[in-house]
Amino acid sequence: MEGLYTTANPNLRRLTVPLLIAYGPVFISLRHASDKKEHVFPRDIGDRSSAPYAFSQIAGARPGSPELRETYPPQKALHQSAHLRKHHVDVSSASRHCNTAQNTIKRLHDSCELQGQQSPPLHLSTRAAMAKFSFFFLSLVTIACASPHGYRDLQVHESRSSVPSGFTKVGAAPEDQQLTLRLGLVQSDFAGLEKALYAVSTPSSDQYGQHLSKEEVEQFVAPAPESVSAVKDWLQSNNLTSATISPAGDWLSIQTTVKQANAMFDTQFTTFTHEKTNTQSVRTMQYSIPAALKGRLDFVHPTVSFPAPDIKRPIISHPISPSVQNLTASGAAASCGTGAVTPACLQSLYGIPTTAATQKSNAIGVSGFYPQFPNSQDLKTFLQRTRPDISSSTTFTSQSVDNGRNPGGSGDDIIEANLDVQYTIGLATGVPNVFVFVGENTKDGVDGFLDIINFLLNESNPPQVLTTSYGFDENQLSRSVATNLCNAYAQLGARGVSILFASGDGGVGGGQQGESCRTFIPAFPGGCPFHTAVGATTVSRSGSESAATLSSGGFSNYFGIPDYQADAVSSYLSALGSTNRGLYNASGRGFPDVSAIGQDVEIVLDGELTAVDGTSCSSPIFASVVGLLNDGLIAAGKSPLGFLNPFLYSTGANAFNDITSGDNPGCNTNGFPAKAGWDPVTGLGTPNFAKLKAAVGL
Repeated sequence: MEGLYTTANPNLRRLTVPLLIAYGPVFISLRHASDKKEHVFPRDIGDRSSAPYAFSQIAGARPGSPELRETYPPQKALHQSAHLRKHHVDVSSASRHCNTAQNTIKRLHDSCELQGQQSPPLHLSTRAAMAKFSFFFLSLVTIACASPHGYRDLQVHESRSSVPSGFTKVGAAPEDQQLTLRLGLVQSDFAGLEKALYAVSTPSSDQYGQHLSKEEVEQFVAPAPESVSAVKDWLQSNNLTSATISPAGDWLSIQTTVKQANAMFDTQFTTFTHEKTNTQSVRTMQYSIPAALKGRLDFVHPTVSFPAPDIKRPIISHPISPSVQNLTASGAAASCGTGAVTPACLQSLYGIPTTAATQKSNAIGVSGFYPQFPNSQDLKTFLQRTRPDISSSTTFTSQSVDNGRNPGGSGDDIIEANLDVQYTIGLATGVPNVFVFVGENTKDGVDGFLDIINFLLNESNPPQVLTTSYGFDENQLSRSVATNLCNAYAQLGARGVSILFASGDGGVGGGQQGESCRTFIPAFPGGCPFHTAVGATTVSRSGSESAATLSSGGFSNYFGIPDYQADAVSSYLSALGSTNRGLYNASGRGFPDVSAIGQDVEIVLDGELTAVDGTSCSSPIFASVVGLLNDGLIAAGKSPLGFLNPFLYSTGANAFNDITSGDNPGCNTNGFPAKAGWDPVTGLGTPNFAKLKAAVGL
């Protein structure tokens, strides 16, 4: 049965150690002199002839008696002490010392002793008793560190030095306001997953194309059982229950109040207003977690991340002249010199085939966020005007995240979704199209970015390509949240999914135009090394391309240069010289990786032709190229491309139209200039379909 040992220190009350003893000794009930509470001890503890110091004996007790049943269940074999939540250590203010105690009895006795108190020695008279006590001391430390009182030692975990630009502090959040908090647990072996990702994504590897299964990926990122147990134990000690919200179990969600969260995390949750949209959010400038959870609890969210709520309007629109409309309507706009970019223009410029794909197992996924949902009638009109060679009834399927439903909007509320779907369907002829729509009530603190990626990770067969035309400034997210999202893209990449994001529309000044800055602002997820960032070009009436000034590009402040990109970045920085020195992180991951046309792209909006600008145009265009390449690979019995970058920077590096003119101004500078080879404006360049097809082995 379980026994209980204690030191004689009167300030260490109810200090318990679960012992796996087949038949426990007779127990006695003792009353402590200071708190008058009853405590249970084995009668033979330390072969004592009298009760421990400051205790008086009340009566004999045996396991299974009413007063002991809750603490000592009457069974011969007991499970591990971590599951016996009722056994805990109350060491008052000495709990901090117990957390760092080593596995000797003397150190336990000394480190848990309160300042100014003299503890009588432990009386364990025989070598056998000493050995038994020492054997179970590690269990004591585990319980001490996982107990409610052991969680009182809070240490600052994340902090932000100032309120981000564009936000103002309103005041303390109401104490009774409800909060939904996400807890990211430390993943067990992400380094192993990263190694596997590169092995299946690098053309020179003998494992190239041998993508991992869902279960294999989850084994790498699932948190250690001890981490799950410790975090849930801490939550239960605060009367909170959690829900697991990721397939690998590395994300938990809790519901609490501002008052409780302030106490749990030793912080002050505050209401902030986003000035541009007048939208309020509850965040904090720093928070703490128990020292006992370091290395187990990765971070808490949303806390110190401040994503701008207007991130969902990333493109610019302007009318098309009547002369261009007439050309397009007659199907004559086969070149890019008409003033509007159409599917026919792109097919001509990049060599994209018009023949239909054949593999129904292949798909392109398009990310959508409330209220952006594509209008089916506009899609039909677009196909009638720009792709009369295919059925105008060609459409998409949709998937719902966070109870997303088509809100039936118009104008600006559908412009992004219309663009993304019209060009992935209009260019990737015959490739199935899936619109993944995140609803209005997402509570993930990053506009649905966490929820959509966990949704896709939970699918057995996610689409082989995912294009997303949304993003943030890197500094709006905490490093922990940015890293976790980036690592999620690695999980999908290891499973054979190509993740593409628009690089952003603010040049070197971030993801949005018009931001004030003294140093360059990298966009997110542009700097994430496990996805492909797509920049923008513009095309002249002669058909030549140059960098679009809006194309976000630069170098991450969070992520270092990946090996696959090291030579390309080094060559560019050598050619750049001292230009912009001190304004960017020269040791950061460079982006974008590739580019495609991102200005004067024609779509149908509310039944009318409209031209739009932005890397939001470029990402679905490049995704269409990847979708068609995957169709050919699958038809040939090969694997889809999956994570693209190791291929792009090696075997595929010469399969692009190199863009060598233009720049991406911002922050009162001209930004970075486009140069021969890779550059942080247009990446490796725009696609040459024939060369890419040969590079992938078709």
